[in-house]
Amino acid sequence: MAYSSDSDYKPSSSRTKLFGQQRPLHALLGGGRFADVVLWRNKRLSGAILVGVTVVWLLFEVVEYNLLSLLSHLSIAAMLVVFIWCNGAALVGWEPPEIPREILSRNGIKEAAEIFHSKLSRLLSFLHRIARGEDLKTFLLTIVALWFIAAVGSCCSTLNLLYLGFLGVSTLPFLFEKYEDEIDHLVNKGGSDFRKVYRKVDSEILSRIPRGPGAPANEKKLS
Repeated sequence: MAYSSDSDYKPSSSRTKLFGQQRPLHALLGGGRFADVVLWRNKRLSGAILVGVTVVWLLFEVVEYNLLSLLSHLSIAAMLVVFIWCNGAALVGWEPPEIPREILSRNGIKEAAEIFHSKLSRLLSFLHRIARGEDLKTFLLTIVALWFIAAVGSCCSTLNLLYLGFLGVSTLPFLFEKYEDEIDHLVNKGGSDFRKVYRKVDSEILSRIPRGPGAPANEKKLS
């Protein structure tokens, strides 16, 4: 990427980081498997998840598949495959499939339920603290954010909204990590240009606006 001038570019260590973050983005995302998937450290897994979610979105939103119909058809296909495999294995000399008695682990289901309960409890506790009015700024921001989500939800379906959110989560962090220096440079340059424009507007327009009789002398209209 070409910069406007060499003097405008500074090494990443001497520039202000976007959002004030100093740690690597991988560490900010938790540094676990979720961070690996979001930042495409495991390209096969990330690509498979993206393809799978896209296929589900196409089935429900484009093909307009019904969830109940899809589950029924998948169950029929799975049962037919197992039936043919079990009854035809002896004819072609294959081993019959070994289907476990317990397909879903109880411990896995219990762990998933505990994680969901913990996350939901934290969310409800957070909303409760905000609703008590301890922080008026956070309360107002939450109201605006919820209103914005409701407005966006009325313009598009929930499935489209979830899919767009998934695309943002799966692509924006990866692009930000890849072009972090360029983004930091543009943000710093844009902030510097905005401050210059504001100082110019303040000196030529805002400072010439008459103040009330109680205003300090240095804030009164310039002669």
